[in-house]
Amino acid sequence: MPNARISLCCLLVGLLSVASLAMGQEANDPLAQPHSLDQTGFPHELYQWLIPADNPQTPAKVALGKELFFDKRLSEDNTQACASCHLPAKGFTDQQPTSDGIHHQFGQRNAPTVLNAAFNVLQFWDGREPTLEDQAKDPITNPIEMGMKNLDEVVTKVGGITEYQDKFKAVFGGPVTIADLQRALAAYERSQVSFNTPFDRFMAGDEKAISDQAKRGWTIYNGKGRCMSCHGVNPTQPMFSDNRFHNIGVSAHKSDFVPLARKALTILARGGGAQQLDVLAIQTDMSELGRFLVTRDPHDIGGFRTMGLRNLLVTQPYFHDGSQVTLWDVVDHYNKGGVQNPFLDGGIVPLGLTEPEIDDLVAFLATLTSPEYAQAAQVEYQAQFKRSRTDRPQRDTAAAMGITGRNGPGLGGPFGDIGPAQMGENPALLGGD
Repeated sequence: MPNARISLCCLLVGLLSVASLAMGQEANDPLAQPHSLDQTGFPHELYQWLIPADNPQTPAKVALGKELFFDKRLSEDNTQACASCHLPAKGFTDQQPTSDGIHHQFGQRNAPTVLNAAFNVLQFWDGREPTLEDQAKDPITNPIEMGMKNLDEVVTKVGGITEYQDKFKAVFGGPVTIADLQRALAAYERSQVSFNTPFDRFMAGDEKAISDQAKRGWTIYNGKGRCMSCHGVNPTQPMFSDNRFHNIGVSAHKSDFVPLARKALTILARGGGAQQLDVLAIQTDMSELGRFLVTRDPHDIGGFRTMGLRNLLVTQPYFHDGSQVTLWDVVDHYNKGGVQNPFLDGGIVPLGLTEPEIDDLVAFLATLTSPEYAQAAQVEYQAQFKRSRTDRPQRDTAAAMGITGRNGPGLGGPFGDIGPAQMGENPALLGGD
């Protein structure tokens, strides 16, 4: 009997080790736990309104979703989990330009953060899925992300794991289904809300929550920097995003849009539905067409979702392709008016920001960091600041100041002119009649 007990203990330890290995150590990170809703700046009414009636938040469902999120057994070769590209310590991103999946294959797009994804009107960079529930399944069956052949295979694999059989029955009252798997993953993702930033406390009345430099940056954000045009913030848009899609000139670095669009239309006309769209978006050069792949509307060529700005200093690098390393690079891109192309959004124009103004604007963006990421963000800020003093590949002072436009061939008068000088008042504090 002693040997039998030892064997049983060894078996249990072995099973626990397998489960632990499948989950990965990231699941134990305190940052992976569901976040409290008691945070300064958190929009309670909006959050409740955004939770689907058929998928209410419950602690048991969130806990099940957390297990699934970190479980590598949801992938074809047991090497990739949702958390592989969305690590809690890295702001629920992987901090790579684009993400790698099974067999070390890289996609074409940067992994967007899961933090506050509950507030996205549409999901993914191109908005090809309407909800977190719909979004949850796509990476699992994408050939270069998690690589499962189809959703039936996912159900068979997960349904064959004893602990999931018991937990799905406890939470949903029945066996594993793909719809319930999606609901559990979405419930966990909705628990990752991150507010309570210095800026939130500033807007709540604490004048000392942000520095004088950041206050100057907030003024620039609202005025000369034109950031508020697409990254507005209010109780119904708490993520500093208009939740729309814009061509800001990033794809124009490397894409000839018209031939790409014709090629994409030919492929999409053959059918294949959502799975074909997912492959084009992640695996091909047609990824750069952005929203156009979804709508097939020429106005959407090169358009990508306006991303939220919270916790930017732990979700680097930036833009849909991860092409910009620092926040100074990002501001330089906008300051010169993006990269010209026939589909450039009309709001992208030279800004005329000076170097001190750019520094102030970045200082403001740093105040959008939640407390749990403050230390990592400070390290990243210092690294980016140091780099910005010597390495600025996107800087074009002549274009930013409107000199290129005014003196360029065929241009004159107002074309290429920049806006008025920065006013001293904080426009957010100005009253109306």
